[in-house]
Amino acid sequence: MTATDPAPDDRPRMTLEEADAVLTGPGGFFEITTEEVLGEPMEVFANRFRSLRDMLAASAAHGDGEGVYYIFDDERRATFRDNVAHAASLARALTERFGVTPGSRVAICAANCPEWIQTFWATVSLGAVTVAMNGWWKGPEIDHALALTEPDVMFVDRRRAERLTGDPGIPVVVFEDDFAPLLAHDPGADLPTVPIAEDDPAAILFTSGTTGRPKGAIQTHRNFAAYVGCAFVIGARQALMYPPEGPTDPPRALCASPLFHISGLHSAAVASVASGMTGIWTTGRFDPEKVLALTERHRITRWGGVTTQIWRLIEHPRFGDYDVSSVTSIGGGGSTWSPELQRACRAALPHARQALGVGYGLTECAGLATHADDRLLADHPDTVGRPLPTVGLSIRDDEDRELADGEIGNVSIRGPMVTPGYWNDPDATAATIRPGRWLRSGDFGRLEDGLLFLASRRTDLIIRGGENIYPTEIENRLDDHPGVAEATVFGVDHRELGQEVKAVVVPRPGVHLDPTELAEWVRRALADHKVPAHWEIRTEPLPRNASGKVLKHVVAGRADSAFIEE
Repeated sequence: MTATDPAPDDRPRMTLEEADAVLTGPGGFFEITTEEVLGEPMEVFANRFRSLRDMLAASAAHGDGEGVYYIFDDERRATFRDNVAHAASLARALTERFGVTPGSRVAICAANCPEWIQTFWATVSLGAVTVAMNGWWKGPEIDHALALTEPDVMFVDRRRAERLTGDPGIPVVVFEDDFAPLLAHDPGADLPTVPIAEDDPAAILFTSGTTGRPKGAIQTHRNFAAYVGCAFVIGARQALMYPPEGPTDPPRALCASPLFHISGLHSAAVASVASGMTGIWTTGRFDPEKVLALTERHRITRWGGVTTQIWRLIEHPRFGDYDVSSVTSIGGGGSTWSPELQRACRAALPHARQALGVGYGLTECAGLATHADDRLLADHPDTVGRPLPTVGLSIRDDEDRELADGEIGNVSIRGPMVTPGYWNDPDATAATIRPGRWLRSGDFGRLEDGLLFLASRRTDLIIRGGENIYPTEIENRLDDHPGVAEATVFGVDHRELGQEVKAVVVPRPGVHLDPTELAEWVRRALADHKVPAHWEIRTEPLPRNASGKVLKHVVAGRADSAFIEE
C-alpha cells in the first residue's frame, strides 16, 4: 500500500497571527511574559518546566502511566514510567559509586542506545552535567573533550572504548559489560531532590570553531525548556490552523539522529518526554529500507532528519512497497532544503495536509529559532521562516549595529534558548555572545517582511549529510604530514549529501603524494566523515591575500585572484 489518497482541503481555519494570539496571549497555554534572564529582560513562556527533572517527573503520567517512551529497532523499549524509575536508580548509583554531585560532569561517548538515554536522565536529575561526546570521534578528539570538561566518570560502548588512547584517569563504564548493575542499583529509589536552578548547566554539546578544536556549548535547563516551548508552539499552531479530520494515529516519531546532536537529544529524547510521543529509534548506519519497514510496522507519523536521509527515503526503489500512509509530516534542518527536495516530499506524501516543516537554529540556541511550514515554503521555498515566540531575531553588522530590512549581515538571535557560553572558553564566549546577550550565529542572511533568508551557512563551513565540518581541523592534520607544504579544504556540492569534502594539497619539493595515503593519514586522527572524498594535488603555491590567508574561492574556481604576489 502506498500513500496515494488525495490531500484534504488544506486551507487554514485561522491565520498564523490568530493562532499565536490564542496560544501566547494572556491566559493562553503558551502565554508570554517578560523576566530577567542572565541579567537581561527577555520574553519567556510563563508556563514552562523549571528543570529537566521536573519534565521527567511529569512524564510518568503519559498514557496513564503506560505510555511508551521509546522503541529501538532491536525491540528494546521502555514506558515513560520505566524511564523515571531507571533515572532514579541510576542517579543513586552515580552518587554512591562515583561521587557525582550537582555540577559534576558525566561523559557519554557511544552510539544511540537505551543506555545513553538512561544515563542522560539520571545525570540531569542530579543537577550534574551530561558531556555529550561525538560518537564518531577518534582518540585525539576524545582526549581533547576529556581535558576540556574534566568529567568524574565516562560511559562508553565497546566500540568507543577501543578508541581511547590510554587510561583517561577516571572510571570508565562500558555499557555492554558494566551498566546493568548500575541501572539496578536501587530499583525503588525516588528521583533526587537536590535544588536545580533554571540557568544551571544540564549538558555540553560540541561544535567546531574556526580553530578546528571542538568547543563545548553549554545547554542549561532553561535552554532545554525554551526549545520544548518553541517546538510545542509549532505543533499547537498546526492543530489550530489545520485541525485533524477524523481519527488519527497516535503520534510516533522516527528518531534517527545521533543523541550527541540537538536533533537527537533535544528534538527526540527530550521532546518525547515532554510531549508523550513515542520515539522509534534506529541504530547503526542509516538504512532507508529499515526505516520504511519500521514506519509500516509502528505506524510512524513523523519523519525527521537531515536532507540526506530524507532523499534516501523518498527515492528508495522500494518506497512504494511499504505502507507509509501514517506519515503526515516531514521536518528537519541541518542544511537548507532545496525546492527540489520540498517538491519531492509533497509528492511522496500526497495524503498529508501540511507535509513539510523546516526549522533553523544551531547548537548555541538549542537548535530552533525560526520555522517555516508547508504553506509558507510553497510561496517562499528559499526561506527558513519566521522567528518563533520568545525568539529575538536581528541582522547585524560586525559592530553589532542592526541593519535594515533586506541588508545582508550577521544572523543574531536572542532569547531564553541561547547558551550562556562555551565551557572553559571565555574568549570564544565573548566573540559569540554579544552585548545584550545577542548570539552571533556565524551565519549570514537577511530579513524581509519578517522572513529570514540565509545568504551562507557560516564562512567555510562544510555541511555533509547534516554534519558540520570545519576545514581548519582537516587542514591542520594535513599540515602535520611530512610531505605536505600547504593544504586547503572546502566543500563541493553533492546532490544527496549536500556537500562533500575536497582537499587541495601542495607537496614539498621532490615529494610525491598519494591521495589514498593522505586519506588514511587524516582518518587516523579524525572522524571518517571528515576525511576528504576528493583530492587535488597541485605544484603551484596556493593563492593568498595580503594578510596571508588562502583565497579558497579562487582555489575552488569560483573567482579569479585579485592579488598579485611580489
